[in-house]
This record gives sequence, C-alpha cells and structure tokens, in this order.
Amino acid sequence: MTTVKIGIIGCGNISAKYFETAKAFRILECVACADAISERAEARAKEFGIPKACSVAELLADPEIQIVVNLTTPQSHTAVNLAALEAGKHVYTEKPLAVTREEGARVLALAKAKGLRVGCAPGTFLGGGLQTCRKLMDDGAIGQPIAAAAFMMSHGHESWHPDPAYYYKVGAGPMFDMGPYYLTALTTLIGPVKRLSGAAGILIPERTITSQPHYGEKILVETPDHVAGTLEFASGAIGTIITTFATWNSRLPRIEIYGTEGTLAVPDPNSLGGPVFLSRAGEREWHEVPLTHGHTDGRTQWGIGVADMAHALLSGRPHRATGEQAYHVLDLMQGFLDASREGRYYTPSSTMERPAPLPLGLPEDALDD
Repeated sequence: MTTVKIGIIGCGNISAKYFETAKAFRILECVACADAISERAEARAKEFGIPKACSVAELLADPEIQIVVNLTTPQSHTAVNLAALEAGKHVYTEKPLAVTREEGARVLALAKAKGLRVGCAPGTFLGGGLQTCRKLMDDGAIGQPIAAAAFMMSHGHESWHPDPAYYYKVGAGPMFDMGPYYLTALTTLIGPVKRLSGAAGILIPERTITSQPHYGEKILVETPDHVAGTLEFASGAIGTIITTFATWNSRLPRIEIYGTEGTLAVPDPNSLGGPVFLSRAGEREWHEVPLTHGHTDGRTQWGIGVADMAHALLSGRPHRATGEQAYHVLDLMQGFLDASREGRYYTPSSTMERPAPLPLGLPEDALDD
C-alpha cells in the first residue's frame, strides 16, 4: 500500500497518541518529529522508532513530508500552521484551529491560495460510535431532529495534567479545550448553526495544582471556566450546550438528540466507541444499538483524522475533518464568549458542509475501501 509521509511538530503529552495512530493505520508513515525542546523530540523518536528528531525548520524543509501534524499548544497553532503551508505542506492541527477567528481565517486563506489542505481535530466523529449515530439519523430512526443537548461537566485539569496552566489561558478553557468535541459532533449530525447566545464567566478565579510536577503552584484563571449557550441550527433544530471546569460531579448526559420520532443518546464525543442508545416514539425504555461501524480502538482516536486526510490525498476525494468545519466550530466558540460579553445574539459569519459518512465494512487499519 502506498503511504503518506507525515511529520509531527510538538512532542508533548498528547503526541504519544498520534505516534500510536501512525503505526495503527497502514497509510501513515511518520518520518520525523520536532519540538521546541529538542530532548522531547529525541525521546519520542526513540520511543516510537521515528527515523529523525530534528528542528522545526528541518522538518518543514524535508521534501518527503506531505502532511505536517501540528500538536503545539493552541496559542502556537497559527504560527506553525502558516509556516507549514508556506513550506508547501498540507496541515492537520490539534484543536482548536486557532484562538481567534482572524487567525483561523488567515490559515484557511493561505491554504486556498496555495492549493493545500487543512484538517483539524477532533476526528472522533469518524469512530464507530458517532458514525452509528450518523447512520441512524440519516436512516430516519428519530425522524426530523428538532432539538439537542450537550454537556461537558468537569472540574478542570489541575488534579491530573502534568502542565495544566495553559488550560486556563485565553484560547483554552472548557469551551476551547473540550467544546470542539461536542460542537464537531453536533454539526456533523445536525449541520451548521445560524444563530447563538451565550453566558460565560470565571467562577473559580484561582486554581491550585495537585498534580506533579507543579504540585502546589497557583493558576490565575484568565478565560471563562463555565460557558453555557443556545444554538439555532440552520435546519431549524434548537440546541443547548454547557462546558465547564467548575463542577465536581454531574449526572447529565454527554449528548442527546431529540427528533419527531424518537431520541438518540450519543456517546462521549471524546472517544471513538459507544454505547449508542435509542428510544423511539411511544417507548418508555432505552435500548442499546449495536455499532454499525468499526474504528473504536482508542489507540487511533487522536490521529484518525490524519489517516482520513492521507487517504483523501491519494484518492482525490475531500477529507472529512476539514478546516472549514473547524473554523465554523471556532466561530461558534468565540461567539458564545462574544454574546455573553455583549449581551446579544451572535450570527456566525461562517458555515460548513456536513462531512460525508464513512462507508460500512471498512478494515480497521484503513478509511477507504
């Protein structure tokens, strides 16, 4: 099988998952990695058998590399994405696409001008759980979707993440960190959003780190740690979303979609698998729906969108985790904060096409027939 060579920039906490994906999909071949801290790149190269650990400039100059996978912190996404595009590389970036609409628009404009592709995490909607939900909805299992609810309830990252401070800076927080999973799932299943409202605030202004190696250090929270919003989809459906780092516990569902003929309980969008539950009109109980699609292995969760982009490059088809959808999600996330600050509805300037569903019966190590 022909492979697509990739290079990874950013060898921090999440990079191990992407290196695992590169080994799990036959189409991917990771040939180089780079990090601002050279020792981290060298350690990952040794751990995963990557041929070359190098500087960012050397990686971008490598003529073999077709896709640059950008795993830097959100505040660095735009600079790295623009540099990769200028070097003639396709880009797949960790979420969010950027920390402002203006930065995201610059990335998409440069890619268009150069005839290059931009992809963006999350690709979890390509997993068996959400693809089963997509098929159920496309097959009319719940009729016309009329409403949705999504809840990401958490107390934040300072109790477990080795470097949690940046999760409380502008460009992060619960909406920019976890919102992409929920909004990507909702827009994949229901479509783009035409209007929204929001309420957001910093509810716990100072955090104490209880994880290592920064145990006991204080974090001053710089961005809202609780964001609530309403969504009016172009289809007419109305949605509700909460993302928070200010709650200790919750019994709320991850995502539910309500239709004229039933309700669909969607699995955690920060995963590839199920379970998927359905309750049809007139039924009092839920029943679990067997997954119609594969790709549920957590080892491929983080880089499945990269593998799909690689297949798309070889076949010429559109890739599914697109920059356009990521920009729409960015527009919505910023819109919640703008609506809250300004006390008004926000009408997104962006839109998107729903990504094509995956076909049935694909092998686990491929995303094309």
